[in-house]
Amino acid sequence: MDDTLLAYETGRTDGIAGRRDTAKAADPATGRDYRIGFLDGRLEVFRLLSHVRKIVEDADGGPYRER
Repeated sequence: MDDTLLAYETGRTDGIAGRRDTAKAADPATGRDYRIGFLDGRLEVFRLLSHVRKIVEDADGGPYRER
């Protein structure tokens, strides 16, 4: 169980950093957990950027503001 949680967290950390370890992803025992963690990390980055974009657009008056 500890190996799977460690593989997931390592994958999540790598996903946030934007670098994928192909050796860890291909590991027969924990590769699946690493890949799931990696995808969760990438989704977290996507959501963060989406929120930042919304904040910036709201501060500018939105995409349909009058000029």
